[in-house]
Amino acid sequence: MNTKIGFIGGGQMAEAMIRGIIESNFYAADSIFVAEPNRERRDFMTENYKVQVFAESEALWEACDIIVLAVKPQIMPMVLSASKAFVTPEHLIISIAAGLPISFYENELEREDCRIIRVMPNTPALVLEAASGLSGNKNTSKNDLFRCEELMNKIGKAVILDESALDAVTGLSGSGPAYVFTFADAMIDAGIKAGLPRPTAETLALQTILGSVKLLIESKKHPAELRAMVTSPGGTTIAAQHVLERSGFKGIVMDAIEAAVNRSKELGES
Repeated sequence: MNTKIGFIGGGQMAEAMIRGIIESNFYAADSIFVAEPNRERRDFMTENYKVQVFAESEALWEACDIIVLAVKPQIMPMVLSASKAFVTPEHLIISIAAGLPISFYENELEREDCRIIRVMPNTPALVLEAASGLSGNKNTSKNDLFRCEELMNKIGKAVILDESALDAVTGLSGSGPAYVFTFADAMIDAGIKAGLPRPTAETLALQTILGSVKLLIESKKHPAELRAMVTSPGGTTIAAQHVLERSGFKGIVMDAIEAAVNRSKELGES
């Protein structure tokens, strides 16, 4: 198998993937190619990661068997138009652009033999803790999907799904960090309201969230079971839990995620 991977676009998500790839020794730095029009960004990638950088993408298509499309959705048509002359069935094309269905790439490239995988990562990729869903078109093999899954696992955890499930992934984990940030912000403000200095409230709130998630993962217990362990009869936790239940907290979260899923569907259709 060819041992070179190319990134069209050298932004933050591409950088996160490249960092994870290099730190895990999945690819050597000199086997990673990046096409990025911004000269300052090219210099940054060369200096910090020692990868091979180019202003145009032609060299990537010639040298690499995996091409990661890491550009914003609005400029994807221009990128695909410039690339279509170089695409072959030997290339595995992976897109991390939000909202664009696989059919979009097939139509823009005007080919029926492309191997295309659509990935929905999220911003914790920047700290190598992304949650990603991925789906391939009819030309991708199980090995293609496993290679992509392995790649995305270098920056977090990935799951292989049917493309019809990617709107749910977008609503749950794609937009999910915003929900967590909102909850964290509310906890911090609550600590301040109760009299804690802001730095103390931030430290306690964020460590509580981090520790709770780690406990969920490592204990393998259901969230309700862990919640019951914290909830004493007539205590402080049940008093707070009563307010959350009375306010419809779980229903609000479920409605919010459903709204994000529905919006993702609308954007995909348009």
